Amino acid sequence: MSELVTGEAVALELRPAKLPSRALAVLIDLIVAVLLYIAVVIGLVAATASLDVAAQAAMSVAAFLLVLVGGPIAVETLSHGRSLGKLAFGLRVVRDDGGPVRFRHALVRGGVGMIEILMTFGVVACIASLVSERGRRLGDVFAGTLVVRERIPVGRAGVVPPSAPESAGRFAELDLSGVPDGLWLAVRQYLTRMHQLQPQVSWSMASRLAADVAARTGAVVPPDLQAQPAAFLAAVVHERQSRQARQQPRYESGGEQAVAPVSPPVVAPVLPKADGETAPGRPQSRSTGFAPPA
Repeated sequence: MSELVTGEAVALELRPAKLPSRALAVLIDLIVAVLLYIAVVIGLVAATASLDVAAQAAMSVAAFLLVLVGGPIAVETLSHGRSLGKLAFGLRVVRDDGGPVRFRHALVRGGVGMIEILMTFGVVACIASLVSERGRRLGDVFAGTLVVRERIPVGRAGVVPPSAPESAGRFAELDLSGVPDGLWLAVRQYLTRMHQLQPQVSWSMASRLAADVAARTGAVVPPDLQAQPAAFLAAVVHERQSRQARQQPRYESGGEQAVAPVSPPVVAPVLPKADGETAPGRPQSRSTGFAPPA
């Protein structure tokens, strides 16, 4: 999937990550963080050799908090929920409503993660993930986040529901050229999965997507559809599909493209020769005055 793609990076067509993939992703992140922490400590020891033991201990604690706690928080905030381990396994941290995580979400996850992952060697996090219906650890529960899979098997996309009959042809004059493909993908994924979402979350997503589509097209959502943003999205998607269908080349039965009939070449009729005449189109032979010997 791509980038998930609305103005607020709404994540759709995603499934909660399983515990094994999450554990392996955390393991990769910890290995990288520990290696970085060791390098920082070696540098601090060389730089603070002249300081007393208390100062060196304070610098070590600061390096621990900066690298092993602050590092993951910064990475999740800047990458919108992706770390090195999550990238390797196709995972991502999103909010409960499908939106991208921000600094406060990453801060809560990192702070609680220091207790349930670092101090308990991941035992508390594993137990919480096994108990939770969606595999969330305590940091996800307190932060209101969820780890999901971005890589899903191809071919599981549902069918976009048809638009209302009264909306047929209503948006025929709408300029859809400014809507990017990523936004179309998000709209289609929402329409195929909107019945699986909670009503409040579904309406919130539909409202944001409808606002994005309206902003890209330079139009406004009709007043009678403002309370039903999903109906507006379905009508616009149906209009786009209709335009694409009209642009497709027409084919005859049998799957081959229709070709205009080619008329046979016109051949001038050949008239019978009269005395002293030659066939039309053939030049008459000129006498050279030469006669072959008898």
